[in-house]
Amino acid sequence: MNKKYIKGFLEDIVLHLIHENEEMYGYEITKKVQEITAGAVTVTEGALYPVLHKLENENKLTAHFKMAEGRQRKYYKLTPQGGVTASSGVQDIAEFFSGMHQIFNLKLKTK
Repeated sequence: MNKKYIKGFLEDIVLHLIHENEEMYGYEITKKVQEITAGAVTVTEGALYPVLHKLENENKLTAHFKMAEGRQRKYYKLTPQGGVTASSGVQDIAEFFSGMHQIFNLKLKTK
């Protein structure tokens, strides 16, 4: 998938995944995106970490360190503001893709 599309949705992807999983660390987010999309979408760490730091600075995420698998990892959780943003983002994306579907007369694949 083209990186320009990912860039436009990366904040929403991050907020949604953390909302769904309660807390996540960066590499875990990249792997989850690949897993969910069967490799069709990839998020590089170089793109992800600036977004995580931005969301943290905007008080949409909080971070804490904890040991996992013998390593110290930085986990991110949603703040109340981040939860509101995550919820509204899902609706915004649904409306956007509905519009794209109409513009391009897309035929969605079913599994």
